[in-house]
Amino acid sequence: MMKTLLVRGMLAGLIAGVLAFGFAYAFGEPSVSTAIGLEESGGHDHAHSHDGAAPAEAPEEELVPRDIQSTAGLLTGVLVYGVAIGGLLSLAFAFAQGRLGALRPRVTALLLTGGAFAVVFLVPFLKYPANPPSVGQPGTIGSRTELYFGFVAVSLLAGILATVFGRKLADRLGAWNGFLLAAAGYLVVIGVVAWLMPAVDEVPATFPATTLWSFRTASVGTQVTLWLALGLTFGAFAEKALTKKAAVVA
Repeated sequence: MMKTLLVRGMLAGLIAGVLAFGFAYAFGEPSVSTAIGLEESGGHDHAHSHDGAAPAEAPEEELVPRDIQSTAGLLTGVLVYGVAIGGLLSLAFAFAQGRLGALRPRVTALLLTGGAFAVVFLVPFLKYPANPPSVGQPGTIGSRTELYFGFVAVSLLAGILATVFGRKLADRLGAWNGFLLAAAGYLVVIGVVAWLMPAVDEVPATFPATTLWSFRTASVGTQVTLWLALGLTFGAFAEKALTKKAAVVA
């Protein structure tokens, strides 16, 4: 059964990836193209000297053409991400099913994907929101990446611990009280960590607010599309597989 769930989770991730690609291409790529166009035209500078006299560096030659990046490259990246997340979701589902109460597989899958979406993407996004590729100091890419993934790791660990302790609290205090206490504990921990970690704001003052807003809303929309499609699709697949297994056993 574990193999069956893993295969179906990866298939669900593939389907979700296709849908997320469609959303990202339709709603995200226009703002990315606008941001790159501003960079190429000198619409905003990435770096300035203290006296403002340092010229902007010439853009490097693209190794991969822009039309490939926005189509095949974007599709490949989203599909790999979707399949990987789908596989991990199937493993989490195999562990959680039956341990969260007498819930249908569809409901368990949706709860897992909803929680994972919040912990892995939404909370880190609120601390370190996504920026178009032309925004940010080139010299800080490494540190910004480390801060983001470090915060994701802390959020994920806090979410796992909250789930474990929440399950134990539910046995003593009831499901609702256990959930509230676990959620409160997670929010307190992640709030303190977010306060301690440095902020990153490298968006130039001259960068169009509408372009930045469009890019960030498209980023959220792409993730919502992927996680929602993954939860619904895998939930249907898992319920069908478990129902079939129960019928065979009976």
